[in-house]
Amino acid sequence: MLGRGTLSGGLRRAAGAVRWYVRELMDESAYGRYVTHARSRDPAVSVLSRREFERMRTDRQESDPSGGFRCC
Repeated sequence: MLGRGTLSGGLRRAAGAVRWYVRELMDESAYGRYVTHARSRDPAVSVLSRREFERMRTDRQESDPSGGFRCC
């Protein structure tokens, strides 16, 4: 029989895995990858804010319709 701690730990791990999968699927982790990459090249670099990053990404996608996902 499984103990209560083992069951809740398993559920926590499963929820974490689902959260990771959804973030990757929706590409929400792109900002984290950008920050990690920028700081690995130059630890003193000033990185864009999340809002600035998303704006840049959206502008880039809209300027090149063949290079990204577009609904219209």
